[in-house]
Amino acid sequence: MIRLATRTDIPRIFEIRYSVRENRLTDPSLVTGADAERFIGDGALWVWQEADGLVAGFSGSDRRDGSIWALFVAPGHEGKGIGRALLTRACDALRDAGHCEAWLTTEPGSRAERHYRAAGWTAGGLSAKGELIFRKVL
Repeated sequence: MIRLATRTDIPRIFEIRYSVRENRLTDPSLVTGADAERFIGDGALWVWQEADGLVAGFSGSDRRDGSIWALFVAPGHEGKGIGRALLTRACDALRDAGHCEAWLTTEPGSRAERHYRAAGWTAGGLSAKGELIFRKVL
């Protein structure tokens, strides 16, 4: 089930963020607990919580610029529709905030790239960090 994240979810969010095999965060100063707290305060960070209480994924969207800030699913929980559901929730929030289009970046050749393409996102160039820039009409 999807619910808004709380501050008590932050340790698990970062546990998931650091456990992924692709789109790894090599510089921890780029994504901080303060960033997560800001998204929680904005009501723009969601978690997928399993029936046993385990948080298995999270997503966040940035209403300021229409971007998807994060979408990560814990290893072992992939392929269950969690990422798709969390991405839909993040995009719905951007649409509700008045955005007509969402955008995000991800590593070329990654499973995430295939996930976004399958979900109807369109790649359109590379970011300064060499990541694919995806866009989708909301």
